[in-house]
Amino acid sequence: MRIIIIYLWEGESLRKKGIVLVLLLLSALSIFIGVKDLMLQALFHGDPEQWLILATTRVPRTVSLILAGATMSICGLIMQHLTQNKFVSPTTAGTMDSARLGILLVMLFLPNASTTVRTFSAFVFAFLGTMLFLSLSRLLPTKDPIFLPLLGVMFGNIVGAIATFFAYQFQLIQNMSSWLQGNFSLVAKGSYELLYLTIPLFFIIYLFAYYFTIVGLGEDVAVNLGVNYRLTQTLGIGLVAAASGLVLIMVGTVPFLGVIVPNIVSLIYGDHVKQNLWITAISGSVFLMACDIISRIVIAPYEVPVSLTVGILGSVIFIYLLVRRKRV
Repeated sequence: MRIIIIYLWEGESLRKKGIVLVLLLLSALSIFIGVKDLMLQALFHGDPEQWLILATTRVPRTVSLILAGATMSICGLIMQHLTQNKFVSPTTAGTMDSARLGILLVMLFLPNASTTVRTFSAFVFAFLGTMLFLSLSRLLPTKDPIFLPLLGVMFGNIVGAIATFFAYQFQLIQNMSSWLQGNFSLVAKGSYELLYLTIPLFFIIYLFAYYFTIVGLGEDVAVNLGVNYRLTQTLGIGLVAAASGLVLIMVGTVPFLGVIVPNIVSLIYGDHVKQNLWITAISGSVFLMACDIISRIVIAPYEVPVSLTVGILGSVIFIYLLVRRKRV
């Protein structure tokens, strides 16, 4: 038995090291893929044009991919535990649609508002929208886990329809659609730095990961273990809303990421939040970066929005997860 435990532990350690190695390889590949070729020899010789491209666009894009992928995956992981449902995420609970509505209102009434104001508005509306979704979820008469994300999608569509209506009325539909579509082609130095705020949010989530795990066991269990269920749930939703708002402002909406990555990680490593936090973050970064690389090379020298690539691959994986659940 001891030999089996050591073997399993070593196998898990190798898998984690492997995913980190894949992230490093994809990061290097991401830096050197683009319309303008980067040459190692030119970089070593101090070519100013090559170094300008590297520092201005390639490194910021790669860093934003890592941070956005990790953030959305962690947000999905936390929301799945808070709602005790494997198919809930910021994109299937109305969180992102509510944040978009908040951004649209700022664009209407404060057109010259700073990015900080837009981010705060996205956070407030994402938080309120998610809390409303949780309130509606308690009215569901069935325990079938499929109904909860369906409710979230319908709720998000209603909020999105309201945002679209006002966008059409004030001729902002094209501006809003292009700006909030998941796309990293416009990421450059000076336009992505707010994403670094997701790092302290990640550490706060790590500190409270144990409590999120307890909340994921249900309200009765959490109360019996001395955990304030409502307060912990509200804290988790607040952290998710803040992180989702930052990603939406900086790079737009990225669908399915918060659903499929935590599910795949939980199939391999279990459901403990604190143990899965790091591997979920890295896996999300790997998946998003791989999709972004595909988006850049599929019709090179042009590129498709990464949200389209993630949507196609993510929908296939999501269908597989649904079918697998039915079989199990």
